[in-house]
Amino acid sequence: MEISRLKKVYMIGVKGVGMTMLAQFMAEKGVKVVGSDTAEKFMTDLVLKKSGVEVIEGFNALNIPNDANLIIYSTAYNSSNNEELAAAVNGKIRYQSYAEALADIFNFHYGVAVCGSHGKTTTTAWLGWVMAQAGKQPNVLVGSRVAQFDGACLTGTSDTLIIEADEYQNKLRYFHPQVVLLNNIDYDHPDYFKTEADYVQVFIEFIKKISSKGLLVTNYDDLMIRKFAAVNCRAKIVSYSIKEEADFVAYDLRHLNGRQYFKVKMRVEPDEILADNSANLEYSDELSDLGDFSISLSGVHNVYNALSVIATCIEMGVELIDIRQHLGTFLGTDRRMEKIGEFNGALIYDDYAHHPAEIKATLVGVRQLFPKNELILVFHPHTFTRTKALLDQFADSFHLVDELIVLDIYGSAREQHGGVSSRDLIEKIEQLRPNGFAPKYIKHIPGLVECEAYLRTRLGKGQVCLLMGAGDVFRIGKNLLK
Repeated sequence: MEISRLKKVYMIGVKGVGMTMLAQFMAEKGVKVVGSDTAEKFMTDLVLKKSGVEVIEGFNALNIPNDANLIIYSTAYNSSNNEELAAAVNGKIRYQSYAEALADIFNFHYGVAVCGSHGKTTTTAWLGWVMAQAGKQPNVLVGSRVAQFDGACLTGTSDTLIIEADEYQNKLRYFHPQVVLLNNIDYDHPDYFKTEADYVQVFIEFIKKISSKGLLVTNYDDLMIRKFAAVNCRAKIVSYSIKEEADFVAYDLRHLNGRQYFKVKMRVEPDEILADNSANLEYSDELSDLGDFSISLSGVHNVYNALSVIATCIEMGVELIDIRQHLGTFLGTDRRMEKIGEFNGALIYDDYAHHPAEIKATLVGVRQLFPKNELILVFHPHTFTRTKALLDQFADSFHLVDELIVLDIYGSAREQHGGVSSRDLIEKIEQLRPNGFAPKYIKHIPGLVECEAYLRTRLGKGQVCLLMGAGDVFRIGKNLLK
């Protein structure tokens, strides 16, 4: 799909993070975008308003403009539960799901897809930031607001389009990438992928689609990826690692004054020359030392994210001096260990982690920043199916916390109940207490309002309060800071 051919687009469920990202991008490319959604306030409202996207609150078939070229709908809706989508199905205007529309645009460009179970949002924004600051003029679409983008996207003049590519519901089947950055694979979305094998197969099929002239940049510390990448990908494979031998290796990791520092070695063929005006590089037949790098984001997982950006940028022709300079100026995205303010002297952070691996990685990063502060975590489990399928892994994720507050499970639009409760999770955590793997204090507080009231009396100077989950737990922090 060539965006320039679109004049007006109508979007059903426009406030979703992916839909908002796409709406902003099309609006900045000159398309008139109108959308509808519920009257509930979303974090995406500000982005839509700044982008000039008209948002109609409530769904009504009469809302759809007769002169729209295309209707794009969120898969949270279907023709049975949304009268606008039912009208689209029976009407004459072309309609597509969000994933199909994004893929049509992506496949028209030189497409760079950032995928994997964890770190997609941060890595997509980081890669886009470095390339944009280096003057490469990429187009970038991120599934979250990025303060340095003033929204969820960047529009550039080049043919390169970098996107956060989501595996849920096998959306990857629509995309035909030139470059894939694959961070990791960790079983998730059990409501759609019934087995781990089903989940892994989606990524295998995705990298099979990269042409022989394309590129796969991937994490060789991930044993699953090491197992299948080489035998399923015909493109050039560039690996990165902290623990294993790879094409790019980060080492000498340090944390100082809120920043992380590390060195990088790169495997260099004898005939390759890498220009860098900021350092004298010593070359051998195997590894070349690229020198020191510094980043503002905490946690080892963000060293992996940074390393993937370094490797991809070098492969895409960004000068090392630009990579080094701009990598360290990236400040992260909304809802990824985001400091949102202070209340009664306590620091309030918000994080989107909703998978056991993400929780553990984030908490390690928090403890890097605040090794001695009392840490209070409000966890909002996301979806019944995920909580039930990964219950044991969730229970083993919170031992770095001083006090854990577990809210009632946030069901997705596709499920409102299902065979497990937050009390089941707390019971599992308590079983780990004799081994020292449980927080000192654990509380079950059902809702956001009750939790906010509790925190107003609980929080004080020297504490860190982390609000965590993929639902709307961030609202507690927003209300505390009002």
